[in-house]
Amino acid sequence: MTIKYLAEDDRPREKFLLKGKNSLSDSELLAIIMGSGSRDESALELARKIMTSVDNSWHQLSLLSNKDLMKFKGVGAVKAVSIIAALEIGKRRAVQEIPEKPIISNSKDAYFILKNQLSDLRTEEFWALFLNQSNKVIHISQLTQGGISQSVVDVRILFKTALDYFSTGIIIAHNHPSGSLKASKEDICITQKIKEAGALLSIQLLDHIIVTEDAYLSFSDEGLL
Repeated sequence: MTIKYLAEDDRPREKFLLKGKNSLSDSELLAIIMGSGSRDESALELARKIMTSVDNSWHQLSLLSNKDLMKFKGVGAVKAVSIIAALEIGKRRAVQEIPEKPIISNSKDAYFILKNQLSDLRTEEFWALFLNQSNKVIHISQLTQGGISQSVVDVRILFKTALDYFSTGIIIAHNHPSGSLKASKEDICITQKIKEAGALLSIQLLDHIIVTEDAYLSFSDEGLL
């Protein structure tokens, strides 16, 4: 049974038009994103199956790769890309909702800004917040992805960006996909290197945040700076 043969109230697109977006369930929203189902089940049935597999969590769904999604019968490369793209739009919208030039008063403020970028990644990425004298964020930048080490993080690029934006303070951050909140020797080494370089340029390293899926570690809070 395809969506067009369902009762009108059960058709996601028609329901959207008749009752509004807030009337739709998560499965109905996903069905609209996919557009169609398989030969054996409607888009809505397929969407329910997918959402059930991730405990109806959009966050857990965002962790699935193209290959993971394509394991569901009826989900090909196009549908998989559509789902991932829609989730990426939601992620970017969340980032854009950050108030213009937010003020960083503590590590939690920095984590709130960075978690949307780093909490659900499967590989490591290195980001930086650039602050002015009032501790307002004036720029956010991704510097590397795929790992963190002295050879990967280019300190020159970090401080060139800081100088370009006339920053007086920076907060660096990276994620641990493993979920570990323990700072590695490499983490500590690159932190010290950046701190020393900043001192020469009168640009203070205010913190280094390690982000996991649902928590964070602050070098400043832990006395590691």
